[in-house]
Amino acid sequence: MNTAGFTPADGIKRYLNNPNLRAANQHMQLTKEQVQEWIKCKRDPEYFIENYIRILDVDKNTLVPFKPRPFQKELINKINNHRFVIGKVSRQVGKTTAVGAYIIHQLIFFSNMQIGIFANKGEVAKGILEKLQKSYELLPLWMQQGIVEWNKHTCQFENGSKLIATATASSSGRSGTYNMIMLDEFAFVERHIADDFFTSVFPTISSGSTTKVVMISTPKGMNLFYKFWNDAIEKRNGYVTVEGDWRSHPNRDAAWKAQEIAIMGEEKFRQEHECEFIGSQNTLISPTKLKELSYSTPLSKTQCLSIYEEPHPDKIYMITVDCSHGQGLDYSTFSVFDCTQFPYKQVCTYRDKSIDPTIFPTYIYNAAKKYNDAFVLVENNDIGAAIVNSLHADLEYENIFSTLSMGRGGQQISSGFKKGAKLGVRTTSALKKVACANLKSLVENNKLLIRDFDTISELNTFVADKQSFSAEEGSNDDMVMTLVLFSWLNNQPLFKDLTNVDIRKKLFEQQLNSIQEQLLPFGIICNGEPEPEQFVDAKGDVIWTVDETFGWHQDDEEY
Repeated sequence: MNTAGFTPADGIKRYLNNPNLRAANQHMQLTKEQVQEWIKCKRDPEYFIENYIRILDVDKNTLVPFKPRPFQKELINKINNHRFVIGKVSRQVGKTTAVGAYIIHQLIFFSNMQIGIFANKGEVAKGILEKLQKSYELLPLWMQQGIVEWNKHTCQFENGSKLIATATASSSGRSGTYNMIMLDEFAFVERHIADDFFTSVFPTISSGSTTKVVMISTPKGMNLFYKFWNDAIEKRNGYVTVEGDWRSHPNRDAAWKAQEIAIMGEEKFRQEHECEFIGSQNTLISPTKLKELSYSTPLSKTQCLSIYEEPHPDKIYMITVDCSHGQGLDYSTFSVFDCTQFPYKQVCTYRDKSIDPTIFPTYIYNAAKKYNDAFVLVENNDIGAAIVNSLHADLEYENIFSTLSMGRGGQQISSGFKKGAKLGVRTTSALKKVACANLKSLVENNKLLIRDFDTISELNTFVADKQSFSAEEGSNDDMVMTLVLFSWLNNQPLFKDLTNVDIRKKLFEQQLNSIQEQLLPFGIICNGEPEPEQFVDAKGDVIWTVDETFGWHQDDEEY
């Protein structure tokens, strides 16, 4: 619509001498047409955006009316009609422009709106606000709300509405109450910050009945954004989804795609423009297997404890514990495993980075008692020694694994009665190397069922380093370390005695059956009792026997 005819009365005061902004408390007499137009714009955000929002066309380097593309219209309409919206969107397709235009609409036409823009970086948040301010300055003065505050981080209007823009941080918005928040490029916010942010801010959002959250980002691995997206697809969290890849931009075609792939590589293109969730490189678990891992919704969940399966009286459980100082850096964690049969199952997890080390043993004790007096293995490096000693001496818990140093043979689980045995296990580079190899075998051969999202997320950033494997920069591996400890424990003779399950025998039989199927593609018919098949050496001595009951065995010792 042409707005040239709508001019304010002479003498309207400008905010800080900015000719494009109207100061607060400046009465304006609107014409009948202006009143009708104002009402129409309030009722129809899309109409307002298409007729009054102008943006910078970077190709032409000029200001042009904003004409939303189909993807942008879908995004605007879903934000308007739903409380929670999540967008998986390619770079530079106009996602921020569309959300920003809707925010301007809300600030103008509704009083006392409190809106927060949180970006992965402070400079990004500042850039978004600058674009919104430019679009606002291009509105006719009669449509504007008078300005109370206008700077690089805040805009406040005389109708009581307010907009702030800042980096997403653990303390961002803790003291504020918002009607709407926009989380820009949320996949690029470090995990510990994202967790703390939702702990502090989300309760104030979800407590309302009309409050809105718009989470929008290009994917970056299997992180918290991935979880929100996947839960939305599975209809577990109330978010509605919007997708927009590179094809959403009218000026992009096959030639543009080929050029971008030549510059950034195929994998990077798939992540940033095809919007695929791609994990880190050189992970312990193969990328193919990582994509197959699927987390479960806990039966019950507190802030730190997730229960995926209640204890069964006839089952054997084991707990592995990774300790921290509780100073907000690393997490204190444990996993409870059902070791009764294959596949082993992760049935309960605990993860907290602020738990006091003097209190943590009580949580371990309660979980162990709940799960049939589970056997407990605690990493005794550093603070872990104090935690395992407290569990044993103060809480008088008996089912704690001890280890005995066997020199070059490394550590071995001990019954605890041998001289030199120590409570817990020391995580050394040699132990970790062996344990990681066992973990890879367990997971990739479907012998360990992982159900916890945080554990799966950490596996996606558990990558090779100079010594073995560890979390990549900016990530954690504390939940993965509970898997590593379990995988080492699983290979110990005492573990096999306690569970009566030998995974190496199972894996050997599985591989042997595969070989037999390839070598013997024909059936064998026997009209009587099946006879064991034997292999003998040159002297006629039996060295291998295979039968239907015991499988392969040698000298009466099963393999």
